[in-house]
Amino acid sequence: MPEDVLFKTESEHSRAEIASMLRRVADNLDDGEAITLTAGSDSVTLEPPARPTFEVKAEREGPTDGPGELSVEFELEWDEAGADDGDGGRLEIE
Repeated sequence: MPEDVLFKTESEHSRAEIASMLRRVADNLDDGEAITLTAGSDSVTLEPPARPTFEVKAEREGPTDGPGELSVEFELEWDEAGADDGDGGRLEIE
């Protein structure tokens, strides 16, 4: 299935700035509100359903015998038609 990128941005921020942005997403999820992403003139508004799929991935990219780049990705997914994909197990974040 082809992927249509609706919005993408990548830039460095302080940990506090990132926490603030993630907190805003969390607040909007708690309140049942849409999430609007804006960078420059690009903007997209998404309305996650009550039970989207939450994917968390931590990975290392680069050579196996040396330092690489570490990342953690948080992703909300849902079917535009409203179908439920089920439960992949209980996630805990400390």
